[in-house]
This record gives sequence, C-alpha cells and structure tokens, in this order.
Amino acid sequence: MTTLRYTTAGESHGPALTGILEGLPAGLALSKERIDAELIRRQGGYGRGGRMQIETDLVDITAGMRAGRTLGSPLALVLKNADATIEELPVPGNARPGHADLAGSQKFGELDTRAVLERASARETAIRVALAGAARQLIEHFGVRVFGHVVELGGERFAPSDVRGDAQGDGLGDAELPPVDEREQRRDASQFYSLFPERDEAFIAKVDAAKEAGDTLGGVFEVRAWGLPPGLGSHASGPERLTSRLAGALMSIPAMKGVEFGLGFEAARRPGSRVHDAIDPAEASDSADGSDPVASPNGRFRRRTNNAGGLEGGMTTGEELVVRVAMKPISTLRRGLDTVDFETNETVRATYQRSDVTAAPAASVVGEALVAFELARAWREKFGGDAMSQVTAAVEFYREQLRSL
Repeated sequence: MTTLRYTTAGESHGPALTGILEGLPAGLALSKERIDAELIRRQGGYGRGGRMQIETDLVDITAGMRAGRTLGSPLALVLKNADATIEELPVPGNARPGHADLAGSQKFGELDTRAVLERASARETAIRVALAGAARQLIEHFGVRVFGHVVELGGERFAPSDVRGDAQGDGLGDAELPPVDEREQRRDASQFYSLFPERDEAFIAKVDAAKEAGDTLGGVFEVRAWGLPPGLGSHASGPERLTSRLAGALMSIPAMKGVEFGLGFEAARRPGSRVHDAIDPAEASDSADGSDPVASPNGRFRRRTNNAGGLEGGMTTGEELVVRVAMKPISTLRRGLDTVDFETNETVRATYQRSDVTAAPAASVVGEALVAFELARAWREKFGGDAMSQVTAAVEFYREQLRSL
C-alpha cells in the first residue's frame, strides 16, 4: 500500500487512545523518542489546565516494527490514559455552550452528553500527534522540515510592535523570521511556543488576567514547511488538491475556526499585481553548494516572492509552505455561560469541568503534526514504493528530472 492513512479510537477518559497507521514503506528507521518528543510538546505551553499534570504521554508501538524499522504492515500505537475514569464520571445535567454537547445529544436522540463529549474532546488529538510523529519521519528522512509556532494570542501579536508582517498577511514576513536553524531554539525558549520568548512575561500576565476573570483566550498559529519539491498534490481533482487537504486536516482539530495560506485573506484586498508571485531563473545561491543554479532543489526556476504560501493549483511550488490557523477561545469557562437544565428547562449556568485558559501553544503542535502528515501522504502518492530503497530511487529520479526540465 502506498496510500498513507490512519484511524483512531478512544475516549478522553477511557483506558487508552489507539491509532492505526497504514502505508509507511518497509525499512524506514522509526524513532519512538521522536514521537514522544512531540507528545511532550503537546502537553506544554502556558495556560494549560490540570489534565496535563495528570497525564504522561508516552506511546507504545505494538505492531508494524521490527529492530527499529517499519515492516510495511500497519503500525499500531497505544497511548494510555492515566485519568481513565469514564465509568465513574457523572452525566452533566446541561449542555455547555461552544461544545458538541447539545448538537451531539440531539443527533443521538438522548440527553447523555457524556456519550458525546468523551470523543469530541481535544484529548483525541494526542494520538493523532503520535501517528503524525511516525509519518513525518518519512519526509524528514528526505530533508523536509515542518515547524509550527504561535503568532497571536488573545488578539495581540507576539511580534514586537516594530515588526510588521506585510509580506505574509498577519504572519511574519520571511525577512523577519530568524534563520531556520534558530527557529526551534527560540520557540523552545518560549512558554507560548512563539518566536519571541522575550515577550512571554507580558503574555503570562494576559493569561493570568483571563484566568482570574474566569475567561479563556484563543490565538493564531502558523505552520511552515521547507525542503519540499514542487509538484506534491494534484490539480486534477478538487478533493485531491493539497490546499483542500491541508485545510481540511487543520479544521478537523477541535476549536479551529479559520485557515489561510500565504497572504490569505489579505490577498482579497490587493490587486493581482501585488499578489501573484513572479517567476525567476534559479540563482547560484539556491543550489546546495552555491555554485550551480541547476542544482537548486526546485530545478531551474524559483518564485520572486511567496505570497501564495508555497501552493499553486493545489500543488507545492517548491517554496516554503506557509499556513496559518485561527483557534477560538476554549469553550469551557470557569465563570460559565447560560444554558438550559435538561430536567427543568430553566436557565442555569453551564457545568464547569477542568479546562485550559488557553491551548493555542498545544494547538500549534497538533497543527504542525497534521500538516506533516498530509505532506507525508502526498509524498507517498507522488513517489510510491513498497520499501525505502524504492522510495529513495523515485525521489532521486524526480530531482534529476527537475534539474533537467
């Protein structure tokens, strides 16, 4: 099988979350520690609630590997829940605004919100981060890197006031980003997973104020990927366009409300002459050793700008992929919102259950994971192969074709 796909099972307070990943080629060296590192990152970030102090997310790989390498058969991952109390927890007597509680109960025809909220919970994203942590190791083997960071929290940008992102809408322009090798270091130094750890103190105060008020905060995160060849994805079918697949994957994360690529909504406000990316010959500096323009990973061509965010016609252009996602504030408010009691039909305050003040940092980890998964899926479709040796041969052939085109 050369189609990468997964399925998950499990509830927020059930015994475990389980994931099955199909389509990895045989012979891929797979690091469990690499997967665990992403799970640990997902648990972090300032503003998280008590659940993350209970769980220790480390994955068990129970099938699909031998001697540290994939077998080409389905990969099975298990993530045990420490707070496995699903049979003991009460059924809330009302539906919480902003959650799946009421719509789900109406869907199933009974007012048991526990049957809905256990699966609708963002806890399910932990196993998806684990699955993507395995899948992304395929494209990382070929030099592709995927990076997520928070750019906005509670309506305020992390970038200092003297930094403007006009080249990329509300995100950061390429000239304002730190060098690639410094990005992870700066993000890891920030409690909010931003590129400006020196601004953490101000945002800690912002989150603390929201917590004191019994409120929550949303945010915006950005995911970038570099090292991608042109031509991943497809122009031939709407559902197969990489743009639609990435947007769909990102919108599958609970609480996400919007996705934009490159300039995003800003592109609708500009004339075409200030939106579309002119095409230039590749320069010598684009090549691996700075000497041969034809040795550029993208072949003999490059975009002068990257307003498209690395995607045209549903396919990668070879430029850096840039996508941003808007997350609404967490729906569970300590002070509660009005709702209706199921028994009396009277207005009451919504039941409060343990929650975060903000989960934008964690959401950036989930978003990064799902972008990486979709890129790995597109990679499998483009290059095929049952074993890593065959995938490698196909990639090398394609790169040579790009150089000679």
